[in-house]
Amino acid sequence: MIRPATTEDAKAIATIYNHYILHSHATFETEPIDVPEMLSRIRKVQNEFALPWLVKEESGVVVGYAYATQWKPRKAYENTVEISVYLDKDCAGKGYGKHLYQELIRQLQGEGYHAVIGGISLPNESSVKLHESLGFQKVAHFKETGFKFDRWIDVGYWELILTND
Repeated sequence: MIRPATTEDAKAIATIYNHYILHSHATFETEPIDVPEMLSRIRKVQNEFALPWLVKEESGVVVGYAYATQWKPRKAYENTVEISVYLDKDCAGKGYGKHLYQELIRQLQGEGYHAVIGGISLPNESSVKLHESLGFQKVAHFKETGFKFDRWIDVGYWELILTND
């Protein structure tokens, strides 16, 4: 089941995300975040930006999440969003990320958004495959923009155009 995130999901979402902070370059954050901080982020996305934050449940347990956020604060960017997806460390390869993204994109398209951007720290073959399987195209590659785990990390950006307006 995929549904909007609630206050009660903040702990599970923080647990999922903190794994990536500590063990991956999928995020450039370096310190784990607590439940109140995650709740603040969820509320900002849902309330301030009025964008979706979705969770995937399996047998009543949150196994992943995806959300959209503001791409840039300038008015001319208001029809473009950036999206992210994270899965429980034991749930990779089950199609959950694709299901979450498909629903997220469906909702964004229904709200009239024009462009969706996904940033990927590289290398990350599974994330590249996920984005490209949904029609995203690589539009940028920045070399050595992040430094984590004592090494420089490249970042690529993939874009999906939702409308032709």
